[in-house]
Amino acid sequence: MGESDRESQPKTPWWRSIGPALITACVVFGPGSLLISSKIGATHGYQLLWLLLLTGVLMGTYMTTAARIGVVGGATPCTLIAQRLGRPVAAIIGINLCLICTSFQFSNNLAVAAAFDTLGVARLFGDPAQMSERTRSFIDTGVLLAFNALVIGGVFALRRVYRGLERIMKVMVALILVSFLVNLFVIKPNLGALFGGLVPSLPEGVSLGLPSRTDTGIVDPMILIASLLGTTFSVAGAFYQGNLVREKGWKLADYRNGIGDSIAGVTVLTGVSAIIMITGAASLQGKPADNIGALAIQLQPLLGPATHILFCVGLLAVAMNPFVINSMIGGSILADGVGKPAKLSDRWSRWFTVLVLLVGMGMAMIVLHTRIEKVDAIVFGQALTVTGNPLMAAAILWLANRKDIMGDKRNRLIHNILGGLGLVVVLLMALRVLYILVLKLT
Repeated sequence: MGESDRESQPKTPWWRSIGPALITACVVFGPGSLLISSKIGATHGYQLLWLLLLTGVLMGTYMTTAARIGVVGGATPCTLIAQRLGRPVAAIIGINLCLICTSFQFSNNLAVAAAFDTLGVARLFGDPAQMSERTRSFIDTGVLLAFNALVIGGVFALRRVYRGLERIMKVMVALILVSFLVNLFVIKPNLGALFGGLVPSLPEGVSLGLPSRTDTGIVDPMILIASLLGTTFSVAGAFYQGNLVREKGWKLADYRNGIGDSIAGVTVLTGVSAIIMITGAASLQGKPADNIGALAIQLQPLLGPATHILFCVGLLAVAMNPFVINSMIGGSILADGVGKPAKLSDRWSRWFTVLVLLVGMGMAMIVLHTRIEKVDAIVFGQALTVTGNPLMAAAILWLANRKDIMGDKRNRLIHNILGGLGLVVVLLMALRVLYILVLKLT
């Protein structure tokens, strides 16, 4: 097709070209992100809004870079790595990302059980106040079995998985945005304090020091900062953006669409996190925000019956989105890494997706039927995901700077500066998580 023919073709409306990055945003913004944003707002008000925007810039840098690799390189990141460094290296990266998704999946199962519990599913079986902990655990187990069976059925029922997933995610993102925006207008935050939170500063009690052991346990002076970085700046999610643009069928002619889509996705991700943080700052200061149920209950008197129901619907969407997408990412990236057909609709991707679902559900059920605290289990699972990020960040930067892959679309200086900053951040985060695990185990 000639250049004049290409220019004469009607341009695709911007809203139709958005898709891959919304899927990434939905898997990154899960229950952990919601709880952490709420807790930061409740604990420190608006003072860490600037840090949220910084993590959005870093996430946007890696998402746009991975999208450019997928569009310009003509193949997925794992395939490009296998062609240049060999299949074993690509397999290591694929297995690494699959393990990250499996760790997330186990915490996603706990979050879905909590979301359904918030909506009152236990009342179908009697008075929750009169139920034993064992009975509640069995109800949660039944919910997880039914939900996972439904997802597995959907994985095999959809002929064109990506197209169906993209349409569903557009509806779910709209639902989440409407749910939380309505509540934000009801709460009416302090605009002066809000804009003041955009000025970089550290709240009282927060420092950049290392965790330490005390008589009462391990004290971490930057736990909330680390948690915000870990849940908002997901290199694993950004890495998969290179696969999603291939699923979309974008080629070099769609270069601008790929960049615009990534910017839209990270804007949604950062925007929803900011709305939740602002809501926590305006209405929850001094109150605990340690789980989804407590968060919903605390906001009920302020929001009123109608908007509280809308808030719970948004919570359910937040819990369900990463549950479905995360397992599919884990399955397809494992297939891609080991050299099998990697589209979401391919047979190997579907079977590996089921594997991620079953392992995640099994790990969650162990937590439900033991004395392990759910919050501790979720934090531990998400902490494990941080340790694999440096490998994928380095892989993205390496691919984006290769002339034989990117040509004149290679990273510019600003891309490498921001990308290098992101690599340093995830490397320090990984070392910090490992240090905490050593403290806990010794």
